[in-house]
Amino acid sequence: MNFKKLSVSLLAMAMLAGCGSSSASATASAASATDGSASKGSIDVLKMQFVPSRDAETILQGTSKLPELLKEQMAKRGYDIGDIEITVGAGSDYNVTGEALASGSVDVAWLPASTYANYSDDTTLALTATRDALSNDSEDPKTWNGEANATTRIAGEPVTYYRGLMYAGPSENGRKIAAKVEAGEEITWDDLNSCSWAVASTTSSSGYIFPTLWLMKNYDGKTLADLAHTTQLSYPQAFAQAAAETIDIVLCYADGRMDYEDDWTRPTTETDDSGNQGFGRSASIYDEMSVFAVTDPIYNDTVCLTKNPAAGHEVVATDDFLSAFQDAMIEIAGTDEGKEIISVYSHTGYLKGDPANYEDLKTGLETVAAANE
Repeated sequence: MNFKKLSVSLLAMAMLAGCGSSSASATASAASATDGSASKGSIDVLKMQFVPSRDAETILQGTSKLPELLKEQMAKRGYDIGDIEITVGAGSDYNVTGEALASGSVDVAWLPASTYANYSDDTTLALTATRDALSNDSEDPKTWNGEANATTRIAGEPVTYYRGLMYAGPSENGRKIAAKVEAGEEITWDDLNSCSWAVASTTSSSGYIFPTLWLMKNYDGKTLADLAHTTQLSYPQAFAQAAAETIDIVLCYADGRMDYEDDWTRPTTETDDSGNQGFGRSASIYDEMSVFAVTDPIYNDTVCLTKNPAAGHEVVATDDFLSAFQDAMIEIAGTDEGKEIISVYSHTGYLKGDPANYEDLKTGLETVAAANE
C-alpha cells in the first residue's frame, strides 16, 4: 500500500532508561510525564491516517502541526509518544483506510461515518466531528421551501449530525411533487416511480442510504433499487441536470442548495472564478428545488482507534488511552491553532462518540447491499 507520508521528528523529553522502546515492558514502565504524573505507557511511532477526501498534499500540509500538539497533550495525560506519522490513504477508496485501521497497520484514522459503520467490529469510535448548525432542522418539508426559508449556517453552534433532503426540481414531474407537498397531499409511490432520480454512490449517506431508509419506512419496504428511473450522478451533475429539467428528483445533504445557489441563476454562458458554469435559471433555487422529504439525522465523520493493534502498539487499544486521546483531541480542537488544523475536513470541533448514533447507518448499509445483490 502506497501512502504519502508526513513524519514528525521525536521531541526531546526526559524519560527513564528504556522508555523509548515499544516493547511490552517499556509500555508498562514508569516515566515522568510533563505534569509530573507516572507514565501510563509509551509508543515509538503512533500511526494516523486520513481518508483521501481532499488532495493528499492539502491534507498533509493542513495537519502538519497536529503531531506536536497531540504529543504534548498526550504527555500531559501520561503517554510518551516518540513520533507521530500521518499518512493519507492511497487512491480514492475510503475503505483502504478502513482496512488499514481494522488490521492494525495504522492506530488512528479519520473515517467518514459509512466507513466507520462498515469497519465498526474492528475499530473503536473515539470522536464524532462537529460542524456549524443550519438554520433549519425541521422534519417538515414545507418549512425548507421558498426564498423566505433559504438555508443559512449558524457559526459557533456545533452539531454532530445533519440531514439528507429529497428535492423535487423545476421539471413538470418535479413541480407535481412540489405542489402536493404545498397542498399537504399524499405523495404516492406511483408519483415517485414516474420521476427520474439523481442518486449518489450506494455508500453515500445523504445521497443513497438514508433516502433508502425513508422510502422503506413510508412505502412498505420499497427502496431506491425498486424505482424505475435512477441515474448515479455527482452532486454538481445532479443539480445541473435538475436545472436543465432532465432530472426530476435530486438526493443531497441539507445544505446542498447553499452550495449551488450562485450557479443556479448564473447564465450558462458564464463561469465563476473556479470555472463552474452557470445553470441558467431565473428563479431562486429555494423556489425551484423544493424539499419533499427529510431524512433522520445522519451523524458526522468520526475519529477511530484500532481494536487490533500491531505488536508494541497494544496500549492504543486500552480504555485509558481512548479516554486520554478523546480529551486531548477535544482540547486541541478548542484552540485557534487546532481549529485551523481540523478545518481541512470542515470540522469545527469534536465530541466523544457514541456508537449507538451510527446504528441506523449500519442498518442502511446492510439494506442497500441486500437490495443491490
